[in-house]
Amino acid sequence: MGRIYNFSPGPAMLPVDVLTEAADEMLDYRGSGMSVMEMSHRSKVYEGIIQEAEKDLRELMNIPDNYKVLFVQGGASQQFAAVPMNLMKNKVADYIVTGQFAKKAYEEALIYGKINVVASSKDKTFSYIPDCSDLPISEDADYVYICENNTIYGTKFKTLPNTKGKDLVADVSSCILSEPVDVSKYGLLFAGVQKNVGPAGVVIVIVREDLVREDTLPGTPTMLKYKTQADNASLYNTPPAYGIYICGKVFKWIKNMGGLEVMKEKNETKAKLLYDFLDQSKLFKGTAEKKDRSLMNVTFVTGNDELDAKFVKEAKAVGLENLKGHRTVGGMRASIYNAMPYEGVKSLVDFMKKFEAENL
Repeated sequence: MGRIYNFSPGPAMLPVDVLTEAADEMLDYRGSGMSVMEMSHRSKVYEGIIQEAEKDLRELMNIPDNYKVLFVQGGASQQFAAVPMNLMKNKVADYIVTGQFAKKAYEEALIYGKINVVASSKDKTFSYIPDCSDLPISEDADYVYICENNTIYGTKFKTLPNTKGKDLVADVSSCILSEPVDVSKYGLLFAGVQKNVGPAGVVIVIVREDLVREDTLPGTPTMLKYKTQADNASLYNTPPAYGIYICGKVFKWIKNMGGLEVMKEKNETKAKLLYDFLDQSKLFKGTAEKKDRSLMNVTFVTGNDELDAKFVKEAKAVGLENLKGHRTVGGMRASIYNAMPYEGVKSLVDFMKKFEAENL
């Protein structure tokens, strides 16, 4: 049936230009006579690939020189343990729980120290971001943790929490590269790339140099020490080499589009099209509070489980795939990451209008 519009929350759509270019280089990467999949990570050619990827990411995000960029494995979920292992001195941290992944990170961190939940939106099924302007931050907290964009619930921190001088750690898996960001406001950011950047299997960690230290918690595995990765330019062991190569192509694609300012405009235009329809629809209703709506993940329901299921099934039949909401909340979710074209969102809205007319 050819290419569909894939609204999956991750692994998600990749830019067609990137896939085409990768296909062209599949058997012979730029005269090397082999695929990047087969290439030694110790080779000069591959060294060039990973170094260029880092350079482009630094330019795109305007990453200050005193931050390390690491490409690691294990998914964002592995960072739920790596963060406390590397950053805990006082064995105290404050967590803001705004969804499933923040909750999982909190539960993992409990293994390593005293973890305080200083704000949560659990009371309303994580449909909003709590006011974080004056939180009871612990005096001895090693860091304050957030999941910045909540894939499942369609919410996003529009204002970063007031951490009262403590380092902010953010999981940005589902919003990285969707808009400009001031990296200096964070001690550490990390992202599994399979939503907005590349194929599953790569995690980007951006960490301030003073947080890359020798004195990690006792028992921290060598592979989970940021210092191990930083000292070896992400090449301590075999990295997810092909995945990093694709990420590098996506960085170039975003640069060619005009960078993160342009990306933000495109994302706002796509999201507005869908949210505007939801706000006037008589059948569909958005589930996230308006002020906290995500640009990347749009969650909505009809209010009737059977009708939701019918919608998902009929949408799939016309090439609008993966619109089923997360099993914990039901309903629908359209993930409209960077690679989702405007036409894809327009097709979805057109289909929703038709479905509404037929089912009201």
